[in-house]
Amino acid sequence: MIRLLKQLLDTGCKSQRTIINDLPNYALGLPAFALDKECTNGCKACVETCPTSAIEAVEADFSNIQLDLGACIGCNLCVETCPSGMLKSSLTTATSTDNRNDLVLGKLSSQIVDPGLNQKKKGIFKQSLAVRVVSTGCSACDLEIGAAFNPIFDASRFGLSLVASPRAADALLVTGPCPKGMHEPLRRTYEAMSEPKLVIACGSCAISGGIHKHGYAEANGLDSILPVDVYIPGCPPHPWSIIHGLQKAMSL
Repeated sequence: MIRLLKQLLDTGCKSQRTIINDLPNYALGLPAFALDKECTNGCKACVETCPTSAIEAVEADFSNIQLDLGACIGCNLCVETCPSGMLKSSLTTATSTDNRNDLVLGKLSSQIVDPGLNQKKKGIFKQSLAVRVVSTGCSACDLEIGAAFNPIFDASRFGLSLVASPRAADALLVTGPCPKGMHEPLRRTYEAMSEPKLVIACGSCAISGGIHKHGYAEANGLDSILPVDVYIPGCPPHPWSIIHGLQKAMSL
């Protein structure tokens, strides 16, 4: 026991003191528009290289495009292939939103800027939030949720907790593309929760179906199954992004 106490004193606190940090420079964040760059030739390279059709042309000559972060898997192929540098990798982890349309970016909305942490929380769950996770086929997001609650990120210090039963949950956190076989289990889980209750789509698959959308399994995301309150983009989202999304849910 004495040796254990000595080790704890020598090691100190492992939790990160600063929260919702930016990613390191070598990391691949979600793409964003560089405000000081323009698409010079309408080459449509980014549109053609995107594996999830997250980039679409607004103009017929491809001189103007829009980017859907809800469908983006963060591969950054668009950033690598863009000859004009109009697309860049954003290192922010404050990426969640309570409005699906906020995830569709254009030149006037170059990236999501909504930390949501400096505002005084006014939501009914502002003190604590009990979360039930339902995975519909995405182990990557599940691993990042687990990391969000480890000693480094320590989501519990914000009043967040994971619960085993939907009857004890305030929020339903869904990962994966939500194929047809999971539609009814998701509805039953939601119905088992008491009011008031929230639904959070975690990851690009849960938001739009990601690379699985428009297939025979009807894996097109959560919006058509349950009312979604918060969206956390990414494939998978960083633990800080997940915590940011859960804190946003607490403020609703």
